[in-house]
Amino acid sequence: MPALVLLGAQWGDEGKGKATDLLGGSVDYVVRYQGGNNAGHTVVVGDQKYALHLLPSGILSPGCTPVIGNGVVVDPAVLLSELSGLNERGVDTSKLLLSGNAHLITPYHTTVDKVTERFLGKRKIGTTGRGIGPTYADKINRVGIRVQDLYDESILEQKVEAALDFKNQILAKLYNRRAIDAAKIVDELLAYAEQIKPYVADTTLILNNAIDEGKVVLFEGGQGTLLDVDHGTYPFVTSSNPTAGGACTGAGVGPTKINRVIGILKAYTTRVGAGPFPTELFDKDGEALRTIGGERGVTTGRDRRCGWFDAVIARYATRVNGLTDFFLTKLDVLTGWEQIPVCVAYEIDGKRVEELPYSQSDFHHAKPIYEMLPGWTEDISKAKTFSELPKNAQAYVKALEEMSGAPISAIGVGPGRDETIEINSFLS
Repeated sequence: MPALVLLGAQWGDEGKGKATDLLGGSVDYVVRYQGGNNAGHTVVVGDQKYALHLLPSGILSPGCTPVIGNGVVVDPAVLLSELSGLNERGVDTSKLLLSGNAHLITPYHTTVDKVTERFLGKRKIGTTGRGIGPTYADKINRVGIRVQDLYDESILEQKVEAALDFKNQILAKLYNRRAIDAAKIVDELLAYAEQIKPYVADTTLILNNAIDEGKVVLFEGGQGTLLDVDHGTYPFVTSSNPTAGGACTGAGVGPTKINRVIGILKAYTTRVGAGPFPTELFDKDGEALRTIGGERGVTTGRDRRCGWFDAVIARYATRVNGLTDFFLTKLDVLTGWEQIPVCVAYEIDGKRVEELPYSQSDFHHAKPIYEMLPGWTEDISKAKTFSELPKNAQAYVKALEEMSGAPISAIGVGPGRDETIEINSFLS
């Protein structure tokens, strides 16, 4: 049985939650391997809608064990709040596993995140202000706080004091903010220790054993390929690696154990936050995509920037992730357009460019070159097979598949769990 990585092939918000949930009934473990509560998944089960921020989508599947891997940064208050909210709605969360090596987001991380972003002014990145970047920075600087530190008070005190020695200097002298009391931070973190303890585990050992035993393990990325800190539109990126390689480091599983890598593609393109976006629309079409598609960030509540499908980005995602399949979502949103533009290449300095430029300056100046594809007016939300789609919708999917460089194995035709056309099984 396979181990699969499922990730966003654009700038995030592609519908990964639905794709993960769709597979949940056949999967033994679903693993978040990076990011934190700056990500968000919306999952619709029957007439119930769930907004997940930190928890893996598999927590909604009764037979599945959800795992938060070592590559995730965890705000303990958010984690406990999200668990409580699901418990109140009758969702069993008792099987959750949390890596003892995951780093903790503390109050001083969120403070630094917010004041830094305000200080940047027009140069701001567009962070969520939830402390994600500063937590990853501490991890790399080796002054981070890990889940396991909650269970050694002496170590915790030393680490918090060491982290605040420098941060308090910055807060007071650069940002004119009051210094943070290390003892109060320690007390707040210790208050979470016993509540979190039942979930803490050696997740790397558990996951490797599960794969060796033939269990199905799904690694779920947050955000998307173009937000990867190494491979995205830097500096307008997240602070971790949502790409496929991040699954190995963020969960402690070697690359030879991964069987398939599935990229989630929206039938058009969206982005939240600042940064270049070649196909972005500022007209009635952009507003229509935003309204019909319900394009508002699950975590941030911000309106998403909307544009036509960008095949250059899709090809790039195929390359850097080694994608074996695509899951195309929100095809139904495009119903009603007489013609649908698709970006097939860019014009940069008068030249046609068909691959994503490595230069940020070139990408910033890229102008989309469109190919027009015929649209459709028929309602596709009830389609159960590819042949039941209108001919023009079929042609649109086939064109995107050819341009993107990997087969489209599933198509979302509505928000519901059952509103999906499966062309090829991801679990074969």
